[in-house]
Amino acid sequence: ANRTGEYQKIRVSLLTTRKCTQGLTLLLFSNIAGYKAYQNDIDTLNTSLEVSTPVMYGYPRDQVLMVEGGETDNALENDPATTRSSGGEYLVFTGLVSFDPNLNLVPELAKNWDVSADGLTYTFHLEPDAKFHNNRPVTADDVVYSWERAANPETKSDTVVTYLGDIKGVEEMRAGNAEHISGLKIMDAHTLQVTLKAPVPYFIMKLTYPTGYIVDKDNVAMGVDWYRTPNGTGPYRLTRWEEKKMKVYELFDGFYGAKPKTSAIVTLMYQGTSKQLYEQGMIDYAGVYSSDLVRFTDPTEPLSAQLHSGVDLCTSYTTMDVTKPPFDDGKVRQAFALSVDKEKYVNVLMNGAGLPAKGLFPPALPGYSLESKGQEYDPDKARALLAESKYNRDMPPITFTISGYGSDVSNRISGLVQMWEENLGVKITIQNIEPSHYQDAIAAGKHGQLISEGWCADYPDPENFADILFHSETEMNRSNYSNSELDVLLENARVEKNVTKRMEMYRQAEEIIVMDAPAIFISHGMSNTLVQPYIKGYVQTPMGIPLERYLSIDSAVLNGE
Repeated sequence: ANRTGEYQKIRVSLLTTRKCTQGLTLLLFSNIAGYKAYQNDIDTLNTSLEVSTPVMYGYPRDQVLMVEGGETDNALENDPATTRSSGGEYLVFTGLVSFDPNLNLVPELAKNWDVSADGLTYTFHLEPDAKFHNNRPVTADDVVYSWERAANPETKSDTVVTYLGDIKGVEEMRAGNAEHISGLKIMDAHTLQVTLKAPVPYFIMKLTYPTGYIVDKDNVAMGVDWYRTPNGTGPYRLTRWEEKKMKVYELFDGFYGAKPKTSAIVTLMYQGTSKQLYEQGMIDYAGVYSSDLVRFTDPTEPLSAQLHSGVDLCTSYTTMDVTKPPFDDGKVRQAFALSVDKEKYVNVLMNGAGLPAKGLFPPALPGYSLESKGQEYDPDKARALLAESKYNRDMPPITFTISGYGSDVSNRISGLVQMWEENLGVKITIQNIEPSHYQDAIAAGKHGQLISEGWCADYPDPENFADILFHSETEMNRSNYSNSELDVLLENARVEKNVTKRMEMYRQAEEIIVMDAPAIFISHGMSNTLVQPYIKGYVQTPMGIPLERYLSIDSAVLNGE
């Protein structure tokens, strides 16, 4: 209608084009007379419109992987020697070995290696073409420097004994009783001999963890913020870091291994949720939270065909510090374990995005037992055990330490607390610790009697769970649990050569841990990821794998051809 309220006809030109993940619509309209007057101009504009492949950060879109991530101001979490979670380190740094998407152990900086007949000595032959991003050759001296730096007490690595501690002399150096790692011997510029304390079969798999990554001595000497301009050995170089916005990793042309299939990786930070960025075509894959799982598993949802799902080698659990009342009493621990309805937790609080945990080991991990029943939900028995404990119902104040901000509490945590309060009549206070410094606080003992934790396999061996988390002398034993019978069993399992017997020993160890309850094993995770249809080579791996180097982009699908 015009200003006088009279209706008149109009003519509309609507042109829509799509290129890559973005669409463009050109809408032109006018009254009939006006449209005819500009008919030639409109036709020329429509026919001359050309949409080309966009350029992202200097590269064609089909050469850039777009992902979502975050950052931390905690220097320890940005340093391979001290980080407790592999972020972008695996793009920039490499170790002697790594896992491929099929969980095969493959060479990295070590071209190959020999193992002595007694299993105590490994001789690594380094890749002669390996170099740092400044083109300096990598030598055996760099490996020794990196590992001794991690073992130096001044570095404050809480992971070095866990992942390199099988090497003779690492524990002594970490304790400040030695200046060097006695088990390392440089044979020549590209040959390193490593001597172990005992012939453990999983040793080489531990070298895939960031603690074993190789760093450049001169780079580290630049100061506490050296990691912002890292001189690594990995397939990509970090070339741009805008705080709270993005990181840009560019392909390192001098990389010694098989060249990745994309020229750059861009990590967008704090620019929206993963789901939002994915639906806007801003990122190429995105994790799906349990709250969104119902939507994306619905076959009528257009994006359901892009959902990749799989079981993780992960276990979520609540640690109980056995040195702090009331959890110094085994009956109290068992009462808390029996008060958790794991089926309800998974089905309601996780929207079915997981499996109830009967024990420590996740399904698909060697040593997992289908026969294990664990601590089954039984609130009546739980109340009886609590009444039999030395605390009876006279409970001291209980604090539950979680990772979070301010007073924010997830529905999973509040659900657990509600179960304990309703079934046992206890009162629990939540303590939030800022995520970037959560692990520091836990390692320093600055936590309550209950700790929210989770563990995902770094390598597919039950030692990675039972021994690392519950042997009395390990740094990751946050429950401070000590059981001499368990220790002996775990120590014998480390060196047992018969695989069947070794797995049975770990099943026995798991049973001891579950029934003595230094922790409540709640759920095993499942990964759900949306992956754009133009991404080739994506595999839903059960462990954290440096997958980006194996991915490529199908230009035809990307461009909608």
